[in-house]
Amino acid sequence: MYAIIVTGGKQYKVQQGEAVYVEKLNAEAGEKVTFDQVVFVGGDATKVGAPFVSGATVTGTVEKQGREKKVVTFKYKPKKGQHTKVGHRQPYTKVVIDAINA
Repeated sequence: MYAIIVTGGKQYKVQQGEAVYVEKLNAEAGEKVTFDQVVFVGGDATKVGAPFVSGATVTGTVEKQGREKKVVTFKYKPKKGQHTKVGHRQPYTKVVIDAINA
């Protein structure tokens, strides 16, 4: 059984027991989180939402908070001696999916 959930403006395909890296959530490590925006539930009985499946939720446990590897952006203007170097690290939350309730 699997589900497609929406969080942080993105859609993720999740299954019970797997770890998913999502956009940062306001939760500490060890806390339970519930995703109620379920777009699709697949398996024995398929359910498609319009836009969300009513009554379906996905629960998980926050394993850790972290930041991804640095992405470096370099802007350069030739013959002007102008350059800008900017780095960015996107925060994420690692969630282990406990159950899919459909």
